[in-house]
Amino acid sequence: MSRTRIHNLSISLDGFATGEPQTADAPFGHAGERLHKWMFGTRFWNAGGTAGVDDAFAERHSSGIGVEIMGANKFGPPGWQDDPEWKGWWGPNPPFHTPTFVLTHRPRPSIEMEGGTTFHFLDAAPSEALETARDAADGQDVRIGGGPTVVRDFLAAGLVDHMHLVQVPIVLGRGVRVWDGLEALEDAYGVEAVSSPSGVTHLTFTRKVVS
Repeated sequence: MSRTRIHNLSISLDGFATGEPQTADAPFGHAGERLHKWMFGTRFWNAGGTAGVDDAFAERHSSGIGVEIMGANKFGPPGWQDDPEWKGWWGPNPPFHTPTFVLTHRPRPSIEMEGGTTFHFLDAAPSEALETARDAADGQDVRIGGGPTVVRDFLAAGLVDHMHLVQVPIVLGRGVRVWDGLEALEDAYGVEAVSSPSGVTHLTFTRKVVS
């Protein structure tokens, strides 16, 4: 069976994966781009970037992925459901290149984009969404793309096999936290930490095999 994976999810020291308020001009609220600076200098992000620890982790994002699941707030700012022309933040050729399921309580018809991305809009619980995504993944893995609320929901439901978080040395103080309600999550996972010269720490959570 395909695995469920999370990659390159950046969080602050106090556990926030996004700031507030989210708007069309500020997708990550008051956090701006601070959570993701570590990625911008990598070859994964820019062909002229550098190799190294950050790049090695970042490039795992796309390997073996057949489908992405994302939440409504990753697809657009509050109120995007009222704009029939809204097609996401990423322009005509989004970076997913797979079927992408957007979880929303207000589904709309699918949108086919350039580069192999088709957005499908789904009103479903995590387990139902994962079953639908696996059917579309053609045997490959399913990526839970965020935002933090969706990541937290899938973790709480016990549906995540592998998670890569990037702890960035900033304190946001407010926003949306990943960890709320996930007490003792580490008991179900093997956890590894790798520090990078950029100042971030890469945390990987791999589900323990129950014998």
